[in-house]
Amino acid sequence: MENILIIDDEANIRTILDRYLTRIGYEVRAAQTGLEGIELFNHNKRFDLVITDISMPGMDGNAVASHIRTSTKANIPIVAITGSGEECIKKELFDSVVIKPFKISTLAGLIRSLL
Repeated sequence: MENILIIDDEANIRTILDRYLTRIGYEVRAAQTGLEGIELFNHNKRFDLVITDISMPGMDGNAVASHIRTSTKANIPIVAITGSGEECIKKELFDSVVIKPFKISTLAGLIRSLL
């Protein structure tokens, strides 16, 4: 079973993604902040993919992706999700970008293709 880390400050986004991805066969962990996500990434089980919001208080998704890209797990796929537009994203850090609102089935297809 593949493990996915979701990082988003919006509780409803975390809940929807967690429930859907769990239902289709992924093991999911979720974090409310970039810092919490980094802690999970560094100290818990091996993740196969990370989904991170870009605009979050404190550590944003770009900083999360930058940390991952300089870690020993630098090749893990990272998907950015944002409602702020693509201009705020450091695209070279991400394997894919999804703009809110999005169809969860589209995101699931993207995840399958990256894994």
